[in-house]
Amino acid sequence: MTLTDRFLRYVSIWTTSDGSSVTVPSTARQLDLARHLQQELQEIGMTDVSLDENGYVMATLPANTSAKKPTIGFIAHMDTAPDAPGNDIHPRIVSNYDGKDIMLNADKNIVLSVATYPEIRNYKGQDIIVTDGTTLLGADDKAGIAEIMSAMEYLIQHPEIEHGKVRVAFTPDEEIGRGPAHFDVSAFGADWAYTMDGGAIGELEFENFNAASLAVTIHGINVHPGSAYHKMKNAMLIAHRFIAMLPADEIPAETQDYEGFFHLTSITGTVEEAKMQFIIRDHDKDHFNARKLQIQTIANTLNHLFGTGTVEYEIKDQYRNMREKIEPCVHIVDLATNAMAEAGCPAQVKPIRGGTDGAQLSFMGLPCPNIFAGGENFHSRFEYLPILSMEKAMQVIIKIIQLC
Repeated sequence: MTLTDRFLRYVSIWTTSDGSSVTVPSTARQLDLARHLQQELQEIGMTDVSLDENGYVMATLPANTSAKKPTIGFIAHMDTAPDAPGNDIHPRIVSNYDGKDIMLNADKNIVLSVATYPEIRNYKGQDIIVTDGTTLLGADDKAGIAEIMSAMEYLIQHPEIEHGKVRVAFTPDEEIGRGPAHFDVSAFGADWAYTMDGGAIGELEFENFNAASLAVTIHGINVHPGSAYHKMKNAMLIAHRFIAMLPADEIPAETQDYEGFFHLTSITGTVEEAKMQFIIRDHDKDHFNARKLQIQTIANTLNHLFGTGTVEYEIKDQYRNMREKIEPCVHIVDLATNAMAEAGCPAQVKPIRGGTDGAQLSFMGLPCPNIFAGGENFHSRFEYLPILSMEKAMQVIIKIIQLC
């Protein structure tokens, strides 16, 4: 099976996770892919293949040399983000892309526009997998799964390539921040690992946002509008004040590189009650803590204006910047950098404006930088995947194993 065929098979399986669910995995449909991967790992010749009750798939590529080598791991996640529809995906391959707009869906006039997404011009002349404009594609992170699986199959079929023991794992619920929640680092048994969960070709990342979720509930008072004078408290209008008290330019659309943000992800409401969900992100720990204090100040101010208990909020830390855990073993980044150079895709070291399983795993004792999977416009109906980028990612995995 080719790398591309493998990827297309994986995206046909619906695996969207659900942050409101309390089950593990958050959606039973993720187990459909987990069982498929378990069987496929066995079929290609991997050993110690396991699928636990929480949906974590692990397997081993045994060492084929007596030379003393570390055990390294490769990890990708099975779920897709709930930000866009992830079922009934209809991918297609645009051959020899001409550098112009791509009509994704003529019936609905959905266009992948060069003006909006100029980076796509970097792939002129290449074959690109796109959606039909109604769903995401699932390259995040089924491209990573396909790359790991294909690399393992290649090494099994080429025993002349000497290597140490390699462990692979496929995890659920990364997109809702729970990927490592039940990951057994001890059972995985790797000295370090790499998540194949980055974006464009060449990306190599070992620092990420500090992250928290924020849930805000605003309690209002509803009376007839004709007699509302000095009685009504409109929860939706208070929610508007809350948002207006946040810095207007510290949002995802106005920030880049190391700049943090507040991001409103949902809002619902009536006069009596309004609810908002945010995420809070910052690379710098002190700035991150200051953002959380800023929320407290806003809530206190509004409660002073509208009455105690009007605004309630809950902040939950999700993950931390893994840089502090990677810097003491920076040789694992150097190894990936060298592998990328040998694979013909020089490393572009940059901070992750998000998070990966590797961020949490690094704090669980498994240092875990992040390597590109090749896709662009993740979590979007305009997601696409250059096939050459996916092939290069597979080569990087093989090169890391060879150089280790």
